[in-house]
Amino acid sequence: MFADQFLPTYDVSDSVAVVVDANAARTWEALMDVDLMDVGRRKPLVGILTVARALPAIVRDLLRGKLPAPPPKQMRLRDTASMPASDGGWVLLGDDRGVSIALGLVGTFWRPVIAFAQVDRERFRDFAEPGFAKTVYELSVRELPDGRTLLTGLMRTATTDERARRMFRRYWTFGVGAGAHVLVDGVLDSAREIAERRNPDADPVPTPVAGRDRAGVT
Repeated sequence: MFADQFLPTYDVSDSVAVVVDANAARTWEALMDVDLMDVGRRKPLVGILTVARALPAIVRDLLRGKLPAPPPKQMRLRDTASMPASDGGWVLLGDDRGVSIALGLVGTFWRPVIAFAQVDRERFRDFAEPGFAKTVYELSVRELPDGRTLLTGLMRTATTDERARRMFRRYWTFGVGAGAHVLVDGVLDSAREIAERRNPDADPVPTPVAGRDRAGVT
């Protein structure tokens, strides 16, 4: 797993899983097609959590006379890695197409307005600047013997020093762990809905290749 490669030691971990009535190829395609903005619109609790987390930064910008940037109309998982790190853009840690994708983020998640560290994939595992937390979200598909697919989301977070650990654990205990669970569960459930809606006769057929595209595998 990419999570084991990039965050083998961690403070907290959580996972979410759903069984999809579709094969692995169709489920993966659906996962890559999930519009994260639409997840927030269609699943009220996800939308509330997203707005609540963004509100302090919006208020800060308004007090400084700066209008917040309009949200993108659409955003898929891979799109999150194209955002600037200073704006909370995720790092694409690994993309084993058709199997698993992992995204990482480094920041002061317990603060009302998060300060993000600009850490690329090569520095992510060894980044240890005090005062930060590193988190990895890995989403993967595995076809079951009956032809259905197990779609899984794994979330891990590690802190870089004792003070950050205390602050993050307090933040996690007061509901953030549940919030992360709800967010990822919303993404997986949306992927399940997309995959099960599509015509089984249109299942993508994997094309044989010499080797997989494995970003992050050494």
